[in-house]
Amino acid sequence: MIPMVTEKAIELKKKANKLRYHVVEMTTAAGSGHPGGSLSAADLISTLYFEVMNHDPKNPDWEDRDRFVLSKGHVAPVLYSALAECGYFPVEDLITLRKLGSKLQGHPVRGKVPGVEMSTGSLGQGLSMACGIALAGKLDKKDYWTYCLLGDGEMQSGQN
Repeated sequence: MIPMVTEKAIELKKKANKLRYHVVEMTTAAGSGHPGGSLSAADLISTLYFEVMNHDPKNPDWEDRDRFVLSKGHVAPVLYSALAECGYFPVEDLITLRKLGSKLQGHPVRGKVPGVEMSTGSLGQGLSMACGIALAGKLDKKDYWTYCLLGDGEMQSGQN
């Protein structure tokens, strides 16, 4: 049986391709970065941010929001692209990736970029942090979900 392709699936694919476009544009303008990992994560990130996760760009610190931890922080361009497309900050800011004074550095920094849940970069630590965030929510009797994206290369690093 051939699965039906829904309008929502087509829309999510378009979103993922838009994220990919931003990634290529950003890393090319920066002359550096990790486009491969960002490009491969675009489908997952677009599904989470545009279909699955409960979040509010107008209130990034909303207590009941779902959380996303990008453990492989070097693929920040795809996260930044999703956050911009959701409205956390202007899409025009994406081109400042890795520029001096830009909030969009090579790895995400919590407190600098709206929507970033944790500063990442040291491989192998995101899963532990995501578990802690999820446990805190459970202890506080919250109903939010915590998602974590790990890279295959970090599975032998840190606390993993």
